[in-house]
Amino acid sequence: MNQRTLTFVTGNIKKLEEVRAILGTNFPLEIVSHKLDLPELQGEIEEISIKKCQEAARCINRPVFIEDTSLCFNALKGLPGPYIKWFLEKLKPEGLHQLLTGWDDKSAEAVCTFAYSPGDGKDVVIFQGITKGTIVSPRGSRDFGWDCIFQPVGYDKTYGELPKEEKNKISHRYKALDKLRNYFIDNHGQI
Repeated sequence: MNQRTLTFVTGNIKKLEEVRAILGTNFPLEIVSHKLDLPELQGEIEEISIKKCQEAARCINRPVFIEDTSLCFNALKGLPGPYIKWFLEKLKPEGLHQLLTGWDDKSAEAVCTFAYSPGDGKDVVIFQGITKGTIVSPRGSRDFGWDCIFQPVGYDKTYGELPKEEKNKISHRYKALDKLRNYFIDNHGQI
């Protein structure tokens, strides 16, 4: 049987693996990836996701979904937010932690936004997951972005210290993908 596919626009193999692991084998579509250099946009979290998804759908002319992750420090009124990629690249995890040195409030929100478009010119659907936590000194694995400085509420370990299977059950990405999964299951896998 030829399974229908849904294209995840990413060049990040670790994200692709995590998405497939979280969606599991009961997801009604096969997830395939397509690497595409999308513009790095500025704006609010949902606005950036919608525009990136529209551009991806326009460029490859088929149903697509994209992911955008933000790390929002409450003391900094939500910054670095959707610009976390650039902050991490320049400051590394240690520098991100040091950004909060002058503040008592070390709380943060990890925000994952998936945006889905059934095709060029069609409405974009947003699926967002948020995990509250605290920014701590780097601990654990550094192989996945800022995981080593984000400690989710209710845990004494950072994302980087948690086994992948456990992280994948509580993360902001899991919460967003759970909404995406339910959307496709409720709509019988229609794309």
